[in-house]
Amino acid sequence: MLGNPYDRDCPTRQLLDRIGDQWTVLIVGALRAGPLRFTQVGKRVEGISQKVLTQTLRSLVRDGILVRTAYPVIPPKVEYELTPLGRDLAEPLDMLDRWARHHMDQVTAARAAFDAENTPASA
Repeated sequence: MLGNPYDRDCPTRQLLDRIGDQWTVLIVGALRAGPLRFTQVGKRVEGISQKVLTQTLRSLVRDGILVRTAYPVIPPKVEYELTPLGRDLAEPLDMLDRWARHHMDQVTAARAAFDAENTPASA
């Protein structure tokens, strides 16, 4: 179903919001190398709270980007893994990561120039 992502209620926009979320980008990147347990994902994605990690993982499973596998062992073991759809999404996200790393110096310089021009002089 194609739609106009510039319309607020468009399903495409909702999906773009999901995949453009910082935590989604980092979680998909973390799982690119293979399945991980909840705590392993949390360690790879520094700064994410357990609540946000839980919510994001659940949303990604719901969207078909991840699969959650629970193993019937004690203590319980749950792993998250990219689905074929998730692996397909990882490719353009990797390109964005490479772009950001390649251009970070330019962005840092632009920020410094902007801040210098827009900092009020001390009175």
